[in-house]
Amino acid sequence: MPDTDLRERHPRPTGLGGGAARSTPIRRVFIANRGEIAVRVVRACRSLGLESVVAVSTADRGSLAARLADRAVCIGPAPAAQSYLAIPSVLSAALGSGCDALHPGYGFLSENPDFAAACVAAGLVFVGPRPDAVAEAGDKARARELARAAGIPVLDGSPILDSTDAAVAAARELGYPVLVKAAAGGGGRGMSVVEDDEGMRARFPAAAAEAQSAFGDGRLYVEHFVRRARHIEVQVLGDRHGHVVHLGERDCTLQRRHQKVVEESPAPNLPEPVRQAIRASGVAFARALGLDSAGTVEFILDSDTGEFAFLEFNARIQVEHPVTEMVTGVDLVAEQLRVAAGEPLRITQDDVVLTGHAIEARITTEDPARGFVPRPGTVGVWVPPTGDGVRVDTHCEPGHVVSPYYDSLLAKIVAHGPDRDTAADRLGAALRSLRVEGVPTTAAFIRDALDHPDFRAGDVTTDWIAVRGLPDHLEKQGLT
Repeated sequence: MPDTDLRERHPRPTGLGGGAARSTPIRRVFIANRGEIAVRVVRACRSLGLESVVAVSTADRGSLAARLADRAVCIGPAPAAQSYLAIPSVLSAALGSGCDALHPGYGFLSENPDFAAACVAAGLVFVGPRPDAVAEAGDKARARELARAAGIPVLDGSPILDSTDAAVAAARELGYPVLVKAAAGGGGRGMSVVEDDEGMRARFPAAAAEAQSAFGDGRLYVEHFVRRARHIEVQVLGDRHGHVVHLGERDCTLQRRHQKVVEESPAPNLPEPVRQAIRASGVAFARALGLDSAGTVEFILDSDTGEFAFLEFNARIQVEHPVTEMVTGVDLVAEQLRVAAGEPLRITQDDVVLTGHAIEARITTEDPARGFVPRPGTVGVWVPPTGDGVRVDTHCEPGHVVSPYYDSLLAKIVAHGPDRDTAADRLGAALRSLRVEGVPTTAAFIRDALDHPDFRAGDVTTDWIAVRGLPDHLEKQGLT
């Protein structure tokens, strides 16, 4: 219900902070995002007794997040550049609704240092790392310097590039193939593997435009491309009192066009010395940055050599955070809110124990039969799965309209089990029981991937879907 008065969902909110040095009271949180992460933050606020106000574009007025929050405020038209990426509109709505904190979710403005600084200047608590840490981590060249100074291996890469000619020169110096990456975001937006000068001249302008559209920042850089790679990342938490912990690692290797499809924790088939070294490197980077919130340190692991290297730091909550929550029992969004209010972490490193295994499938409204083209439409039937160890994070419901203006993520289905095979079996069963009508989804494709012997053996690389998984699926479906 957009633009309505606050409803009495929390007549006596307890609030956060306010009782210790360096604390800032938080009672009402503005959620500058949409979709399932907006729903997730609303629920975390409710669990802490906080009021929530969610930003909505005109396309999201009737969304689940808008109805669950205490209030929804329209911030502009459907195009993200005129709403979710419009800093003046977002700040005006947050201040006008009496919020004292702002949670940016992921994507959109979540890693924009100018936005974080503007929030703080306006008197809002930014639920994320402090603005200078967002800026430092967002400067990919500077982040690599921090990693090197902390003794962490780093992939060779360029500084931020200002032209196609500069990109060609940098790629020649590094040696093709290279990976073109967006400086300001993730999710595979603006990312491409480039094999030669011709490919760079064709791809660089398009990648810049894609990054500009997704993040409001078209800056790019290039780095060395590892052909047989695994993607391993470490979830870290820090507070304003100098405490930093890791919550284990996630394996996000199963990707399509550099966008994660399946994520799991802990990482399978990782030699214990490598696992411990990666976790320690994640903590070392967080300490070097002075992390005072949730963040993720991403690494690339060469499957041929077993060596790992720092990729980047994401100064926000990750899409795949539920798998970490499932194996650790830690509510990461609630911890973000507590830390933002100045409270110390509730856990020490000794408290972090990973129990069992969790796997997450990202269900998008893309059509595998047509090259995974996003398919907007209206969801006529939505019956999410249930079962032992199954969690569904979604903003979907019957009648939900999948807009062409935003990411095609429909839901995240997560399964936990005492071991990896059980988690995979439970997730496969959940995907089989999921019922969606009105739009195509990737559920069947992911189910096939989970059942593939390579995945079950933990023997996949970031190009597995492109090289093997996708042709296998299409052949089975009679589509090749």
